[in-house]
Amino acid sequence: MEEKIIRDQTFDEERALYHLCGAHVVNCVFAGPADGESVLKEARDVTVENCRFSLRYPLWHTERFRLVRAEMDGLTRAPIWYASEGVIDSSHIEGIKCLRECEDITVKNSRIASPEFGWRCRRLTISDCDIESQYFLFECRDVKVSGLTMRGKYSFQYIENMEIENSFLDTKDAFWHTKNVTVKNSVLKGEYLGWYSENLTLIDCKIIGTQPLCYCKGLKLMNCTTEDADLAFEYSEVDADIRGGILSIKNPASGRITADSIGEIVTEDSVIATSCEIILRGKDESAGDQPRVIHLGKAEEKNDAV
Repeated sequence: MEEKIIRDQTFDEERALYHLCGAHVVNCVFAGPADGESVLKEARDVTVENCRFSLRYPLWHTERFRLVRAEMDGLTRAPIWYASEGVIDSSHIEGIKCLRECEDITVKNSRIASPEFGWRCRRLTISDCDIESQYFLFECRDVKVSGLTMRGKYSFQYIENMEIENSFLDTKDAFWHTKNVTVKNSVLKGEYLGWYSENLTLIDCKIIGTQPLCYCKGLKLMNCTTEDADLAFEYSEVDADIRGGILSIKNPASGRITADSIGEIVTEDSVIATSCEIILRGKDESAGDQPRVIHLGKAEEKNDAV
């Protein structure tokens, strides 16, 4: 079946191209005085290229779509919900609440400023994007991220099964209540990182900000560095290899923390018994410059600064 071409037109009526199938929409504008909603709702097998949007809810329940070099301004509220098998490529999106309860969506080479972006989506892939959002990717499942520059509070909360690599994340209260998340070769900047997470793994990452990684289960840090990180690991089950130093750790529940230096080990006011092992590389000259080992939970080693 020959693909239908729709080119150089303006649409502003309600459901202007409702249930459009097998079409290529090029250089069109979705805006105007009629202020119609849902212009491409229930579309199937469509490519939307070099188009400008300024109407609400344009791509709801759309299947097998490609959105290429599109512009969605701030009036394009909730632009893509309940959609599946879609690609967003080289686009600029400012509409609030873009992507909600979608499946099998790829977002690449795009600039996005959309509060509440990507809620409750499954099988989402994001690559080489610049995204500003609050509550970014809330309650998503099966997510892969690479080359992301991200800014905004409360990101990656309640996510399950996610991989992130080669990214810069400037975000407060990130990764809360996540399960089975791995982050590689990335910078994580922001306060209160990863609280209440389960099976969070950080590999070759830089962690910046106060009170990171508390109340965690199955936490792993491999070859990571820290900056301005104090009161870390409170009540966490942790296996951490930190290159360089960390300002302070507080009441880690169990596991092992290895570092070159720790400004302070705080064990006061703990509501649980701690059993974490602290290893300091090359600190015990009496033992031939072997690592110094501290076992928390022993009275003589509480409030030790090293």
